[in-house]
Amino acid sequence: MKGLFISGSGTDVGKTFVARCIILALNEKYRVVARKPIESDCIKVANGLMPKDAVLLNNACVNPEPIDSVCRFKFEDCVSGEKASLDKGVDVNLQNLIGAVQPANSDDFMIIEGAGGLYSPIAEQVLNSDFALALGLPIVIVVKDELGAINQALLSIDAAKTHKLNVVMLVLNRIIPNDLNNAQALNAYTDVAIVTFSEDKLNDFNAKVLALI
Repeated sequence: MKGLFISGSGTDVGKTFVARCIILALNEKYRVVARKPIESDCIKVANGLMPKDAVLLNNACVNPEPIDSVCRFKFEDCVSGEKASLDKGVDVNLQNLIGAVQPANSDDFMIIEGAGGLYSPIAEQVLNSDFALALGLPIVIVVKDELGAINQALLSIDAAKTHKLNVVMLVLNRIIPNDLNNAQALNAYTDVAIVTFSEDKLNDFNAKVLALI
C-alpha cells in the first residue's frame, strides 16, 4: 500500500480540511483514494448515517468510491471511535480497521484519515498511533496555527518518533491570520518539514506538498 496517514494534534484542528487539500494537490500526480475507516458525529439521514468528513474527502477524489468503502464504521454520537463502537456493541479492532482501508487497486494512492490525535483511541484498545504503525505509511500531522501550537506540534512529533512513525510533514493550519511565526520557531526544534496552510496561499501549499510527497 502507498499513501499517507493523516493525524492531528487533537480534534477541531482542521485535519479533514487539510487532508482534502492534500488530495486535491496530489490528484494531478496520483490516482488518489480516500479512507476514513471510522467516523463518529455522523448525520442521521433517510437511509442511515452520513459521515460528513468521509464524504468531503471522497468528493475531492477524481474517482469517488461508494461511501461505505470510504467509511465502514459510522456512529452518530460525538465521542471517540472506541467509545462509539463499545456503546453500540460493534466490534471494531485493529485488524478490521486495516481491512477497512485496503485499496481496490494496487496503484491507488491512499489518503487515510485517523480520528483525533495520535494518542486518541480509535477502536477498543487501539490508539491512532497503533493503527498508523500497523499500516506502515508516512504520516502528516495537522496542528492549528495558534498560541500553543509549538508545544502541540513538538508533543505530536515526539509521540510519532517514539512509535517509529515517519512524519513526512507537519502542517500548521492557519485558520485565523496571525504573526506568531510558529513555523520559523518550530524549525529550530525539529528536523520535520513544517508547512503552513492558509486558504489564500493554496498554490504555495500545493507546491510544497508535491515536493515532499
